[in-house]
Amino acid sequence: MTSVNKTIVFFLLLAVMNLHPQTSLQQQFDSAIELYNQEKYFDAITEFKRLQFFDKENLYSFQLNLFIGKSYKAGSKFDEAIKYFTLAEMNAATEEDYFNSKILSARTNILRRTTKQSERILNELNDDSRFVSRITVIKYWQGWNYIFSDEWDKAYEIFSENILDTTLANLCKSVDEELYSVELAKYSSYLIPGSGQFYTGEYISGVLSFGWNILFGYLTISAFIEDRMFDGIIVGNFLWLRFYSGSIQNAEKFAVQKNLEISNKALKYLQFQFRGEKP
Repeated sequence: MTSVNKTIVFFLLLAVMNLHPQTSLQQQFDSAIELYNQEKYFDAITEFKRLQFFDKENLYSFQLNLFIGKSYKAGSKFDEAIKYFTLAEMNAATEEDYFNSKILSARTNILRRTTKQSERILNELNDDSRFVSRITVIKYWQGWNYIFSDEWDKAYEIFSENILDTTLANLCKSVDEELYSVELAKYSSYLIPGSGQFYTGEYISGVLSFGWNILFGYLTISAFIEDRMFDGIIVGNFLWLRFYSGSIQNAEKFAVQKNLEISNKALKYLQFQFRGEKP
């Protein structure tokens, strides 16, 4: 064999040796992706992490961190998911990869109700001139963030003004109109005990609260008029004041409880019946 032929054979062998590890890594990656697509998320995580160990040159660094994060997110391990989305963001090679990593972090924060963190991420993307063309996507998730913050009025404004989703806009509007004003329930009870309970539909509680306040108010005033100061102080401080303050607290509690029921009903609809994209 001539020296020229030996040189050619040497480089061919070298090329095959260099190609084989990459082929093996690709096969591992494809196998892990198949598990992910089959919704075997924790098996997929194991395979992705095994590939990370063998990927010495970090050829798959972004994809692996992204899919590990998505697998944890699908398995409701939100803290772990955010950790890997952050690593994916740090290893993003393109603006598109960076954007997708940030959006997934925001969506995961929405799900775990750390909405302040999600708001910060989305505002950063909104202010980044590189993503002007993706403003619709950013606004869409800002609307969802307001939903999970129980700010249905702001969510309605986002979805309607940006013409993002008619179903979501209508739902947010109806929920906002159905919600009770906690302040109105509370402060109306300062003026007329029991009125806050009437406002929230708790009529029996409202009647009882109004009746007890009338009774003990009458007894307190009568005691003072008849110069029974001690009786007036005892009845006023320990009975009338108790029922008066209790009426205010109950009205506020009922309003908060009713609002929670309304919000949870809407969230349940979004979870099981809404067909659009969800966090």
